[in-house]
Amino acid sequence: MSGHSKWATTKHKKAVVDAKRGKLFAKLIKNVEVAARTGGGDPAGNPTLYDAIQKAKKNSVPNENIDRAVKRGSGADGGGAQYENITYEGYAPGGVAVLVQCLTDNRNRAASDVRVAFTRNGGSMADPGSVSYLFHRKGVVIVEKDGTTEDDVLVAVLDAGAEEVNDLGESFEVISEPTDLVATRKALQDANIDYESADVAFLPSVEVDLDEDNARKVFRLIEALEDSDDVQDVYANYSVSDDIMEKLG
Repeated sequence: MSGHSKWATTKHKKAVVDAKRGKLFAKLIKNVEVAARTGGGDPAGNPTLYDAIQKAKKNSVPNENIDRAVKRGSGADGGGAQYENITYEGYAPGGVAVLVQCLTDNRNRAASDVRVAFTRNGGSMADPGSVSYLFHRKGVVIVEKDGTTEDDVLVAVLDAGAEEVNDLGESFEVISEPTDLVATRKALQDANIDYESADVAFLPSVEVDLDEDNARKVFRLIEALEDSDDVQDVYANYSVSDDIMEKLG
C-alpha cells in the first residue's frame, strides 16, 4: 500500500476543515486558471480543465471563484499571471526521495521557499534527475467508498485501461497510464460511481519503510513544502505502517 497515497488522502480530508483552507483554495484556483490557459476554457473539450474544476468543487471552492479563474485563463477576462511549472528534487530524513512540483510566477521565490523548507527540516536539495528516476507518472483516481465495493470499481474500470485498484482504507485508488486517465474517469462516471479526484501523479517505484521518528520528520518536511504558495504537489517514496500513521494522528 502506498504511503504517499495514504498521506495524500489524509491531507485532503484535513485540508477542507483546517486553517490552511484559504491556501488550498488558492492552489486549486491557480490549477484551474493554468488548465484553461493551456487547453481552452471549455471543460468539455479540455479534460485537464474538467478535472481541475471537479477537484476545486470537491474541495468546496465557490463556483464564482472557479468561473473567474476559467475566464482569466482563457483570456475572456484581462489579468492573470503567467505561471510556469518547475520540478525540484531532494532528500528527506531517512533517505526518502522527494519530488516537488511548483506552479509559480516567480522562479526565484519558489526556489528559495523549497530550499528553506528542505534545510530547516533535515532534508537536502538534489540535482535534477537525482531522484526522479525513482518515480513514474501515472493516472490516479480516488474513489470514496461510501457503499461502493472494490468489485464495483474493478468492473467499471477494467476495460478503460486501469492497471490496478488499491484499498486505502476509506477510499479506493485507481491507477492507470496517464493517457488512460480520462477514459478511466469516464468509465466510473458511466457506472454512476462518484470519484473524489482524478490527477496525473508521480508514484514511487521503490519505497522506504519509515519508523515513527523518521515518519514524523518526513511529514514535517512535506507540510513545510506545501506551506509555500508556489508548491502544488509533493511526492515522496516512503511507506508508513498503519500503527505509526495512527500514532502520528
